[in-house]
Amino acid sequence: MSEGDRVGDSVHGKPSVVYRFFTRLGQIYQSWLDKSTPYTAVRWVVTLGLSFVYMIRVYLLQGWYIVTYALGIYHLNLFIAFLSPKVDPSLMEDSDDGPSLPTKQNEEFRPFIRRLPEFKFWHAATKGILVAMICTFFEAFNVPVFWPILVMYFIMLFCITMKRQIKHMIKYRYIPFTHGKRRYKGKEDVGKTFAS
Repeated sequence: MSEGDRVGDSVHGKPSVVYRFFTRLGQIYQSWLDKSTPYTAVRWVVTLGLSFVYMIRVYLLQGWYIVTYALGIYHLNLFIAFLSPKVDPSLMEDSDDGPSLPTKQNEEFRPFIRRLPEFKFWHAATKGILVAMICTFFEAFNVPVFWPILVMYFIMLFCITMKRQIKHMIKYRYIPFTHGKRRYKGKEDVGKTFAS
């Protein structure tokens, strides 16, 4: 390997200034993501705020309906992945490879593992809103369409997709919103000891 063959190396074998800049920028971005991880409610409030700002912008500009439609379909796709189990029970019916969801009352409890975890769902949804917001600054993305047709098509697509997802949830008996194993209460402690 000669000098400057590695990615980001300059002619003298040291990382270039541009490579170091973007590496440092990526580290700062990852640090902010790591710090925001425990604050689920705050993250979603910020995302909903960004979504509201985007909708106001589209309403005031009276355009970019195709971008908004694409954003809606992208968010629907993320939501379906969020509701789906990591291992699809319909594919695992006959094989015994790996964990599966309990289907009988007396089976061992297994937590619901999502195909798309909450943090990745939030991160992708927020990035989608920001990309859509950036698209509204370019006239090339303002394709003239009759927006009521897009709204009706999106509602129809949402209903069909959610109906299919709910049928899948009922058929394979899983609920994507579990909060851990159910705990049973024993007899209450009355405070008496054996010695007294």
